[in-house]
Amino acid sequence: MASFQFKERLQAAETWILANPNPPQTWPWTLLYKAGRSIYALIRDVVSGQLTLHAMSLVYTTLLSIVPLLALSFSVLKALGVHQRMEPFLFQFFQPMGPEGVEMAERILGFVDNMKVGVLGSVGLALLVYTVVSLVQKIERSFNMIWRVPEMRSVAQRFSNYLSVIMVGPLLMVSAIGVSATIFSSSFVQTLIAIEPFGTLILVVSRFTPFFLVVGAFTFVYVFMPNTRVKLRYAFIGGLVAGVSWQAGGMLFASFVAGSAKYAAIYSSFAIGIIMLTWIYLNWMILLLGASLAFYLQNPGSVAKRSHVQLSPELQEKVALAMMWLVARPFSEGGKAPQQEVLEQSLRVPGEVTRGVSDKLIRAGMLTLAGRQGDQLVPGRALDLITVGDVLKAVRHDEDRVVDRLPPVFPPELLKGERENESTTFAALLKNGIAAEVSPERLR
Repeated sequence: MASFQFKERLQAAETWILANPNPPQTWPWTLLYKAGRSIYALIRDVVSGQLTLHAMSLVYTTLLSIVPLLALSFSVLKALGVHQRMEPFLFQFFQPMGPEGVEMAERILGFVDNMKVGVLGSVGLALLVYTVVSLVQKIERSFNMIWRVPEMRSVAQRFSNYLSVIMVGPLLMVSAIGVSATIFSSSFVQTLIAIEPFGTLILVVSRFTPFFLVVGAFTFVYVFMPNTRVKLRYAFIGGLVAGVSWQAGGMLFASFVAGSAKYAAIYSSFAIGIIMLTWIYLNWMILLLGASLAFYLQNPGSVAKRSHVQLSPELQEKVALAMMWLVARPFSEGGKAPQQEVLEQSLRVPGEVTRGVSDKLIRAGMLTLAGRQGDQLVPGRALDLITVGDVLKAVRHDEDRVVDRLPPVFPPELLKGERENESTTFAALLKNGIAAEVSPERLR
């Protein structure tokens, strides 16, 4: 009895999160409602295995590409003689792994120092660049999966965008470190340190500067990597949560490594490799979960029971009618044409559903794109020439004509007036003998 009541309460909570027609409109219930929906979606994505699968794939790619990536990133810093300033970040990344992690970071830096980009030759340099670009390409593919983006960047955009970020990004990081160090060592700041409470405040800010840089790096990745437009505030929230999770995960993992002496006794020298794989996997999971959080905050309508909603005829028809109404009403009143993104948020359904329906209506001539950026929707023809039946027919239309492959097993005259014959039973059809006779051999 208790388990039955628990299931009922769990089902009621799930229904309140997913299918609530009147979500809360006052603070703090709106915040709790959005947080609950986002947490539900994140747990669903982890349980479904998509995020874990991409994280494991990125772990394997990282092992192959970490030395070429660092070599290419440090090449510009080496030319300027400031590559030593980036080394603490690498040591900070491997610090939760204990003394073996510090030793591994030193070995990786040794490999990077031994790799001379200038003497690799054209073929070696091309392979180096390809290895690095393939890593960033897989990262973009994972982010596009999270953001439901069907297309990746073009080949030219990949090389130009990826390489510019890889080579200029570390330089900007070093510049930020130099600027912060200059600010904290200036005479004005030193004077403020002697005055309380400014001294304590400046000390706290200086200690949290590495954390702020990590949050900034997460935020930049969330804005840059997906092949779509990401709003800065949602990317920052995702970066902040990911940064806190990364710091907390590092402390927990460090305590785990400190108490894992038995693993070294079992796996011997392989223990450090297993620990490193686990740590890299945990980092990728944190990064992808932060990206998922930013996506669900920007697209709350995408929170559903499944990560990819099944397109039922009922859903498509009602979305098409609602979208046509929201476009036709401001058009008839002389108002501003609504943006497609605004329509997606107002309908509170996943974006891939509304985009699929709007694309069908655009191809059928019911809607057309307008505006400077081509992101606004207006009727494709006069409103007195668009009927409800036209909209439903456009949504139901099989554009791939797969329906033409169906064998004639059903009376075609009944399909002409579907609504009038909905009450007809199959027993009556068989009794009247109007069903087409089709042998099993014709169906094969």
